[in-house]
Amino acid sequence: MTDPICPLCLRPIPPEARQSLHHLVPRLKGGKGGPTVLLHQICHNEIHATLSEAELARAYDTPEKLRAHPRLAKFAAWVGRRPPGFHSKTPGGRRKRR
Repeated sequence: MTDPICPLCLRPIPPEARQSLHHLVPRLKGGKGGPTVLLHQICHNEIHATLSEAELARAYDTPEKLRAHPRLAKFAAWVGRRPPGFHSKTPGGRRKRR
């Protein structure tokens, strides 16, 4: 069986890699029971460090839209050069609160 592919960085997710499910529409914004995707934990952390729940629900509810976000695209290119099991603290700071 082949490893699942992370829809953000497009690397395989080996069984030993830190991973988590991401609700494409946040649960708090009506996504409970909605579609989820399996991500590397580092990719999931970066999504939530970059976008608010409202932004995710409003404009970033598909893997394609997430990959098109400038900060997430830059992150995906960076992490894509790491081994599939790579994990570290989320680089960069959290999004700026408004």
